[in-house]
This record gives sequence, structure tokens and C-alpha cells, in this order.
Amino acid sequence: MTTRIFTKAPATAPLMLRAALPAIPVLGGLPGIKHDQGTVPDLVLERPGVATDPKHLEAYNEVCGFPRSDVLPATYPHMAAFGLHMTLMTDTTFPFAPMGLVHLRNTIVQHRPIGVTELLDVSVHATDLRPHPKGSLIDIVTGVRVGDEVVWEETMTLFSRHKGGSPETTIAPLAGLDAPDGVVHWKLGGDLGRRYGAVSGDRNPIHLHPLTARAFGFKSNIAHGMWTLARSLSAVQNKLPAAFVNDVEFRKPILLPGTVVLGSRATDDGLIIGVKGSRKPVTHLVGRVVTQS
Repeated sequence: MTTRIFTKAPATAPLMLRAALPAIPVLGGLPGIKHDQGTVPDLVLERPGVATDPKHLEAYNEVCGFPRSDVLPATYPHMAAFGLHMTLMTDTTFPFAPMGLVHLRNTIVQHRPIGVTELLDVSVHATDLRPHPKGSLIDIVTGVRVGDEVVWEETMTLFSRHKGGSPETTIAPLAGLDAPDGVVHWKLGGDLGRRYGAVSGDRNPIHLHPLTARAFGFKSNIAHGMWTLARSLSAVQNKLPAAFVNDVEFRKPILLPGTVVLGSRATDDGLIIGVKGSRKPVTHLVGRVVTQS
């Protein structure tokens, strides 16, 4: 296993450009741009001693709806890892071109709340390339430590659509789970993708503007899945335990502008959350929070 260590966050703007190159005819097939296929990269990316920028945290809280606190939002460590995620996905040893990938599922394990002033050691690697009926799945795993203590983990499951797929080898964590109905309406502006992209660094064209989204087959630009998750968890912040496992599925994209409805339901061991359309009962997100002892 090869390990690369970063002393600062990778710049995301050049990485977004690099992510687009494999999608360009002819250019995308050139050495140094074309991605290998069929293998998981033998690569670990690490960034030690990551400090939280208070101004960035404030901007993140504002766009995602989290209150000010002396601990980080449960989704915020994803921000510390995003540059490493992009570096990994744009490496030619990664088996898929980044621009064609769909963030299908996400799991966060918060072992304990993370203090705003704590220094984070972040590591990222890919694993578990496996079949899907309409293509393939691969996981990107993020680990966050404070000293020798693992405090936060995330698994992003990415879907690549292509021919020759086959049934999944494992059952999806939320298979058969329905999103609860709700009454909390969120009216989302057309600029939401640009606002979240400015904070997160994720300036994928499908999120920024209707014209750039249409080039990738969408009727309009769509909300980031990680924004939808963050906004959902911020809305139930007072119901979240200190330590938990959060599984989510991103089932349908949210077209912008638009209005969606948040629902939640308590369970014996946690909480079920869901985001649906306001006009049609289309499920955009369904998630489960389970208390971790």
C-alpha cells in the first residue's frame, strides 16, 4: 500500500478541472488522463493535524442550518477530507472517471462529538469494488483520529453506470426502508448548489447552473447529496445521541429551485429521517440514525 501525506488541503479547483478531462472525447483516452479499470487503487491519502477554520465552519453552519456549538456538526469532517477524496478519484489508478459517478449511499460513524479546537488526522482510501445491476459500486472510506483515538468514520458508496452489471453481492443497508412523511417544508433557491459549492469546494457542474447540469442529462442543477444530509441532521440535531451510526441513501436528485419536505420518526434505537418532494411523494433521501453504545 502506497501512502501519500499532505501537509495542507489539496486545491480543489485544479482537481475539478482534472476530474472533467476524462469526459472529453479523444483527450480522455490519453495516457495520464484515462483511468485504469477493474482494480482498486493501492493508495492511502493522509493529512495530519487538520485544524478547523472558525470562519469556514461558520459559513458551513449557515448554509446547512447547524447552530453554533463547541463541537463540530456530524457531517463537517467530510469537509476536511474532501480534497483528499478528489485527489483519490482523479488519480488514474481509480477505476472510474469522477464526473460520471453518483453518490448513492453514505455511512457516518460518530464515535464521539469532536471539539472545534481539536486537531484531526484524516486518512482516505478506496475499497470494495463490486457489481451493481446497472454497473459497479466502489467505496471511499475516510477515517478521522484525534491522537490515537478514532473519533469519526465515513463510507461513501459511489455508483458507476455501465453495461454488463450483475446483482449486488450484499444487501443494501436501507433496502426496503421508506422515508417518513413530514410537515417541515424547505424552499430551496436555484443558487443553493453554488452556495454550498463555495463552502465545500464541490463545484461539480451538475450543481451549479441549469445550463451546465443539462450537459450531463439533468433538467436543472441539483442539490448536493451531502448538503441534503447535513440539512437533515441539522434539523434533528437535538435528537441525535453523542455517538451514533448514520446510514443514508440518496434515491432521487433534488432539482433546483424547488420545495422539499423533511420527515422524521423515532425508533427504539434511534431515528428514521427522510426528504421527499412537496408536489409528488418522490423520496430524495432516506436515512437511519442508530445510537452507538
